[in-house]
Amino acid sequence: MNRLVKVKNKDDIFNIYKNTPISKLLEYHNFGETKDGINDAELIIGTCMDNRVQLNIPKNFAYVIRTGGSNLHNSSFYVSYALSASGVKTIALIVHSDCGMVNLGGRKEKIVNGIIKVTGWKKIYAEDYFKSYAPICEIVNEVTFAISEVKRLREIYPTVLIAPLLYNVEDDLLYLIDDEQA
Repeated sequence: MNRLVKVKNKDDIFNIYKNTPISKLLEYHNFGETKDGINDAELIIGTCMDNRVQLNIPKNFAYVIRTGGSNLHNSSFYVSYALSASGVKTIALIVHSDCGMVNLGGRKEKIVNGIIKVTGWKKIYAEDYFKSYAPICEIVNEVTFAISEVKRLREIYPTVLIAPLLYNVEDDLLYLIDDEQA
């Protein structure tokens, strides 16, 4: 089943997200709508650190937390802080296509060799480092991870609206992910 929904117009936005900061995010990014004079954040965005993910959003619209694979497991305090400090009640978790955190195990040798080349570490240290961190950071696939991460976040923050989205690096658009809640 294809869970990705391309958002080409406002009618494509799921009802649960209409008239929320999620719909505004989609309108700003996908439709090029703009707004000046935003003083307070309306949204927390968790997204990947990948430089290809460039969101078109107004200044001050959102707190943005960037981590490999959009994995917020080790960033929960930052999320909680942003929620408590701002009163924001909406989170967008944005994964992206062609994510480097997918299939880390299948690229172990290349990654270890890259670590050695860039850092000058000994091979044994680079391999141990990879073995320690790759299983924590790896995601199986972007969409499946987004759904599971949103489910986890909803359990932690049950009163917060949390939406899974995908940034397509081929067309630079945001897609909604149908997680069967919307």
